[in-house]
Amino acid sequence: MSVRLSARRRALAALALAAMAVPTVVHAAKEKPVSVRKQQVVALLKSIETGDPAPAAVIDPNRYTQHNLAVADGLAGFAAVLAQLPKGSAKVNTVRVFEDGDFVFTHTEYDFFGPKIGFDIFRFDRGRIVEHWDNLQPAAAGPNPSGRTMTDGPTTARDLDRTEANKTLVRRFVEDILVEGRMDRLAGYFDGDRYLQHNPQIPDQLSGLGAALAAMAKQGITLKYDRIHRVLGEGDFVLVVSEGHLGGVHSSFHDLFRVESGRIAEHWDTIEPIPPRSEWKNANGKF
Repeated sequence: MSVRLSARRRALAALALAAMAVPTVVHAAKEKPVSVRKQQVVALLKSIETGDPAPAAVIDPNRYTQHNLAVADGLAGFAAVLAQLPKGSAKVNTVRVFEDGDFVFTHTEYDFFGPKIGFDIFRFDRGRIVEHWDNLQPAAAGPNPSGRTMTDGPTTARDLDRTEANKTLVRRFVEDILVEGRMDRLAGYFDGDRYLQHNPQIPDQLSGLGAALAAMAKQGITLKYDRIHRVLGEGDFVLVVSEGHLGGVHSSFHDLFRVESGRIAEHWDTIEPIPPRSEWKNANGKF
């Protein structure tokens, strides 16, 4: 066994037993301080790239519940995933991080076993992470028809006093349009044709969305949201976690919306097929 491999295994063992706190980042006085929880989550995700065991101290090893169905439950499952990655091969860039009550959610560019875009949700309890959900989609090879990528655009939450109102608006939109199919109400959620789109296949503008959905229907590709599982938000950003079917495939939908002046202005998403239960590595379910 090489010295390098032994060092890697020692790092993984330390990760599973780590108990030190993640240090607080010092920010310039003019910047809004980033919460400790946000810092801890960003550091934890970055540890996938660096192999640093210290950030895993934020995970409660006795209560950590994993909802990524390809990962075994608990802290041991997280360590096992890291062990599968060739040293130095993973890349992690968290583009957005938001906080809503006990939850921190992120929008991240990954590169492990191929480039991916992911939303991750972490639940905190008594200062430790006790639960994790995510939704991963292979990154698009290039920009969408309007020249936008899956992650570019604004990253900082504004209008913090509007969080709950924005969450209510976006939940109502998803229920009306995507779950119930009440397309006659679609225009009421937008400021005319103004709408920025980051889905790899769909162009900007509300008319672009309508054209893309019509094209899908002509190809026999059905899109159906069955239910909403969670709505999280901070300021003008709202994340909706839903379950449904795309082209007949049981899927998880994570949709991030930016709201501007009471109207939906921008959208990012990931879609991930849900594997059959026989392939799950934990029994906690996707949602």
